[in-house]
Amino acid sequence: MEEIVVKNSGYVLLKQFSDDRGATLSVAEANRDIPFVIKRTYYIIQKNETDVTRGNHAHKETIQVIFCLKGSFVLHLDDGKNTQKILMNESNRGVVLGKELWHSMESISSDCVMLVYASDYYEENDYLRTYDEFIEYIAHKKK
Repeated sequence: MEEIVVKNSGYVLLKQFSDDRGATLSVAEANRDIPFVIKRTYYIIQKNETDVTRGNHAHKETIQVIFCLKGSFVLHLDDGKNTQKILMNESNRGVVLGKELWHSMESISSDCVMLVYASDYYEENDYLRTYDEFIEYIAHKKK
């Protein structure tokens, strides 16, 4: 597992339990495995082969953890100074998408299922929707 070099990120490794019936159970508990109280959960199911990129935004305050439950995708992270790409293909390994961290998901497999836990409810004002807006926001925060 490669080290994450961008700010406001890190790995979350969920406990997994396997049984003799061929099943694996993964557990995610708020404030234990997930580093916040979970206020929103959503998932994305990629149903067909496409060259789409998802995400392409940052949050001012909301923190999220993203998992790839099935298939794979490449997570692109950018803190305004450092960038990093991480192959997501293990169901128990999540990545923290901290506040003020631009992120996108690309090279999404046709069978991909992504799961996201969020620290807050949906609020459009929390989003930085363009990269220029993101860079301006973090530059202003440093002053």
